[in-house]
Amino acid sequence: MIVGPAGIPVPAGDRELPFNAARTTIIPAMNFKEKKVLITGGSRGIGEATARALAQAGAAVAISYRTHEQKTQDVISSLPGKGHRMIQADVSIPDDCRRLVEETVAGFGRLDVLVNNAGVYFEHPIDQIGFEDWQAAWRRILAVNLIGAANLCYHAAQHMIRQRAGRIINVSSRGAFRGEPSSMAYGASKAGLNSLSQSLARALAPYNVFVGVVAPGFVETDMTKEMLKGAAGEAIKQQSPLGRVAKPEEVAYAIMMFAAEGAEFMTGGIIDVNGASYLRS
Repeated sequence: MIVGPAGIPVPAGDRELPFNAARTTIIPAMNFKEKKVLITGGSRGIGEATARALAQAGAAVAISYRTHEQKTQDVISSLPGKGHRMIQADVSIPDDCRRLVEETVAGFGRLDVLVNNAGVYFEHPIDQIGFEDWQAAWRRILAVNLIGAANLCYHAAQHMIRQRAGRIINVSSRGAFRGEPSSMAYGASKAGLNSLSQSLARALAPYNVFVGVVAPGFVETDMTKEMLKGAAGEAIKQQSPLGRVAKPEEVAYAIMMFAAEGAEFMTGGIIDVNGASYLRS
């Protein structure tokens, strides 16, 4: 018999991997077979990467989109596995949030995981715009990033409470902590999303429903590739000691950690995925 760290016997089949062998006996794999997942904003970037990762792990995935119908169809068609679906919805519209969850549950029969990924960012510097534009920016950003996410959490929670099981993962931002001087509504919306998630974690834990937050820094997506070129992009990359920004797949991995079996005691937690570009304690 081979004994690994902490005196734990190493299974015979794992002896070629002595460092990980002991832990494989106590840490569940991230297996999402037969799990039903709803991801908002899943046609590109973090949402698309999360859909692919969960589908590869066995989940059936529903992706919501607002305008990119063909792109969403392309993603759905390329996902491994069966049963994936796409649903058009604008998460800033309360009735769309209700319908989105109801159609997901009707199609799948249940909802195991909600990933609130849809979001909007645009600049509205306080020293450069008029009051009407200022108000419009706050209304639009809060409607999508905070109120829409809250409405989706509400409707998903009703099903999860009846199931006595579920996961909600909200995608926040490092901007919730460091401030966003050119997009204050965005920073505030993400800080509110963090607080909402922690309150939900306390409220829903008795029903075996667990809530987590993933807070990325700058992420390389189709929308940011051009921005990352040249001197401005280099400055953004150098915010991290790794000299780069995150890949969508790295954020997706953190989302999967919260969604996986065995992560229950992480409920209410916030995982930073910013390459040490912003540190907090």
